Amino acid sequence: MIFESQREISSAFIDSSVRMGVAQSLLLVQDNLTECFGAMNCDGVVYREQFNVFWVFTKTKVHFERRPDWREIVVARTFPVDNLGMRTHINTEIIDTDGKRLLIANQEACILSLETHRPVKITTLTYPKEGFPNAVFNESFERFPSDFNENEFVFEQTVRSCHIDMSRHMNNIEYIKLALSVFTDDFLLNHEVTDLEVHYTGESKEGQNLRVYRRDDSECPGKTFVHIKEGDRCVFECCLKIAMEK
Repeated sequence: MIFESQREISSAFIDSSVRMGVAQSLLLVQDNLTECFGAMNCDGVVYREQFNVFWVFTKTKVHFERRPDWREIVVARTFPVDNLGMRTHINTEIIDTDGKRLLIANQEACILSLETHRPVKITTLTYPKEGFPNAVFNESFERFPSDFNENEFVFEQTVRSCHIDMSRHMNNIEYIKLALSVFTDDFLLNHEVTDLEVHYTGESKEGQNLRVYRRDDSECPGKTFVHIKEGDRCVFECCLKIAMEK
């Protein structure tokens, strides 16, 4: 049930720090999960063809110990840790060649019908029901503030064709890129993101205008909330924790 792959951090996965970027880290986690589901014969292609359903990833939480350097070799391990009927959680652990942990991630996912877009019980499908490996990351997901105001507005982004994935909606990683864009590149170069939690709360389609809001937590230095709206509808929210000293 554990899918393990060795990866070299290519130039496509680095940012201006010449290390694997924060958004690219989640792309690697997402990619390894896709391969894991493919190995278990329960990926999006199989489920669309056999059951007329599709996966929706609703939440992701990541803790960073160290982001690997360009050309560094890492090992990514991904595996489901439960089947709760209507949702499941999948852990990913990425380690270096010395066996030291680089990051851990937990993702929450559910299944929707292609016809009705209503939830489908995962227990009715060919998804593991028992015998799960022990979780490496099971920290609870947080509840984020929702009362953002126009004083916290940062910028607007129109969804373009380059943002669209196979679902014909904006790709999850594109939201994370927008969230990181509330910081300058200089700030990100001089401050380390230690934790990131994202909630995908809606879908965005080509041509829609997204408004990005930012709030720094006054009670917790280094903690920032980002809220993205399409009209009055929240489509994405996240929390970043950033070390004050690098």
